Amino acid sequence: MRFGAIQWLWALWVIPIFIGFLVWVHRQRAKGAARFAEASLWQRLAGVPPGRAAWWKSALFILAVALIIVGLASPQWGARAVMLQRRGLDIVVALDVSKSMLAPDIKPNRLERAKREISAILDRLGGDRIGLVVFAGDAFIQCPLTLDGSAARLLLDAVSTNSGGRPGTAISEAIKTAAGMFEKNEQQFKVLILVTDGEGTEGDPIVEAQEAAKQGIRIYTVGVGTPQGEPIPEFDDSGNQTGFKKDERGQVVLSKLDEVTLQKIALSANGKYFRAGPVHMELDDLFGELSKLEKKEMEGRLFTDFEQRFHYFLLPAFLLLLVEMALPSRALREEGGAK
Repeated sequence: MRFGAIQWLWALWVIPIFIGFLVWVHRQRAKGAARFAEASLWQRLAGVPPGRAAWWKSALFILAVALIIVGLASPQWGARAVMLQRRGLDIVVALDVSKSMLAPDIKPNRLERAKREISAILDRLGGDRIGLVVFAGDAFIQCPLTLDGSAARLLLDAVSTNSGGRPGTAISEAIKTAAGMFEKNEQQFKVLILVTDGEGTEGDPIVEAQEAAKQGIRIYTVGVGTPQGEPIPEFDDSGNQTGFKKDERGQVVLSKLDEVTLQKIALSANGKYFRAGPVHMELDDLFGELSKLEKKEMEGRLFTDFEQRFHYFLLPAFLLLLVEMALPSRALREEGGAK
């Protein structure tokens, strides 16, 4: 036998404490009764037995409580092998980790906000496979396509602005790298979610998006930042801010969300553009779009299904409580004694 909620069994420690309390109560009652009359006289006067009925009621109640606790612990025995079939999409998330993602126009900064967006996406996945690409001047596969969302989350947590190789924002390279992760012989079931501020500095992401569309890949873009922009902070090796990024003329660089480019990328690959908001409202729209797409059969997963047996404990407990309530607290005097 195993338990699905074994933590409930700790509550069984209450039983001996409760038994001790009842013993003390019964003894106190017996002492109180002895002050007024002997036990035989008290029974003749009040019709109370020497504690037998009360002890039975207490025993039934304690046993019922013990059975309820065991039932709440979800006892299980008897098992069968079940093949779980999943239907879903192959989804690759490409995350921009360039220095511009440190701009704090979305608190605490764009990168942390983007990681929270992706974490929220992981929370809402069903039978989909998920993969992760990070990019700055180069693009790297951070997590290959997998059904294990917890593994993807661990790899996501490790991402920083040091994960993208050389400086820059190569959106086109990110699209190309992500496209290489999908099955070549499929023309559907493939989704790329591009999370970035859109400030591409290398290649032509529109052309790369069009090439991805030819392979059956839909691209949904999520813009992180504001069109008004914000300076890009710079930090030393200790994490202390030393100032802001400047251009060749010594002017502070203002990083802005490039919504036009992100809209063009999405349009080129049969997708849509969404701007990251403060409470993930855009994810409702994104998953609304994903829900319309045809899903494919994913690999089956064999797991053991244990039979729930809690009713074998809760039903007897209920019956014991009924018997306990039906028992009189006082023994009825014989008919002759009542006259």
